[in-house]
Amino acid sequence: MSEDRAFIKSGRNTIIHKDRKLDLVIINSETQPRIKVTQHGLEPFKEELPKNRRDAKERYLEIIHISSADVFSEEKQLLFIQALDGREYKIDYSKVGTKLFVRIHQDSYL
Repeated sequence: MSEDRAFIKSGRNTIIHKDRKLDLVIINSETQPRIKVTQHGLEPFKEELPKNRRDAKERYLEIIHISSADVFSEEKQLLFIQALDGREYKIDYSKVGTKLFVRIHQDSYL
């Protein structure tokens, strides 16, 4: 199943974006802000979620529910995203609403 996904999970809390054609939409929980991972970095996702996987593919998106069984099986307080812009980002859900919520963790991981 992971062969057709636009990401790879690594360790206990890292997502690696691997497909330039699809942007990732990270959903930690229904109450937390959604993050969109593009080939140029991270940004807030303010749009309406696609209704199903086919609709997501038509919009060049892949939805990742962090707490689903095929990802991490639980909500995360800290999440690391290796984006296609060569940076690793740290998302700290305990700091939502501050400038420390999303920040560059490692400027060049490649």
